[in-house]
Amino acid sequence: MAKPMTKTQLVAALADDMGTDKKSAAAALEAVCALITREVSGGGAVTLPGVGKIYCRERPERMVRNPATGEQIKKEADKVVKMTIAKALKDSVNG
Repeated sequence: MAKPMTKTQLVAALADDMGTDKKSAAAALEAVCALITREVSGGGAVTLPGVGKIYCRERPERMVRNPATGEQIKKEADKVVKMTIAKALKDSVNG
């Protein structure tokens, strides 16, 4: 399995693809990340065409077990961020 791309590598590749400097590419990446964070934390969803959909889902209150002691604990309801991968991306990886 290949190592994941770092933020520095992503910014460099983005700058190269955009034909701009790394500072502008880093600012664009930060703006996109901030926009996604703001939208999803507000209960919305963001669809990245060809990549997938990022959204927030609520999990109900449930019983969980402490693996060290075996004790049952009630875990409060919470929210989790989910991502559904687009069919186009799945097909490009598998095809």
